[in-house]
Amino acid sequence: MKARTGTADTRLVVLRGNSGSGKTTTARAVRQRYGSGLAIVSQDTVRREILCEAHGPVRATPGLIDVITRQCLNEGFHVILEGIFTADRWGELLHRLADDHRGTSRFFYFDLSFAETLRRHATRPEASEFDESKMREWYRPADVLEGVAETLIKRGSTLEEIVRTVMTEAGLDPQPAR
Repeated sequence: MKARTGTADTRLVVLRGNSGSGKTTTARAVRQRYGSGLAIVSQDTVRREILCEAHGPVRATPGLIDVITRQCLNEGFHVILEGIFTADRWGELLHRLADDHRGTSRFFYFDLSFAETLRRHATRPEASEFDESKMREWYRPADVLEGVAETLIKRGSTLEEIVRTVMTEAGLDPQPAR
């Protein structure tokens, strides 16, 4: 029997793409617009900050991301799951989360050129943590997931346009001010 997750009202939003493509910025902007009740589960936060798996094999990260995401959905939170999440390494986990989720699940892939991700990376606070060669090593062009309807976010889309698209497609109506 499948482990059902969340409720019919919860939303699972997956933001995937190469390093420097704008996933974290988008997740934060969506939550700011939406309000409370929306959790951000960041691959970087789990891997680099919680587990310190930044410089070695990824062992515990997938399992912990799975547990955190399911727990948040089961508690009634909407979840934005954001990270590089390459199709070959993460596809099975992402498919399983979507298949098990009782509510709406929406996937977005930031489909940007290497030059654009490198340009954006240079503007980030963590720009000194890894260089162009590391980004080139990680870069996967057109790394869309098979078997999932994934909305492509293209170069030239403004943050406002991306936030509006994510919120509309996921059915995330902003919470009224209190």
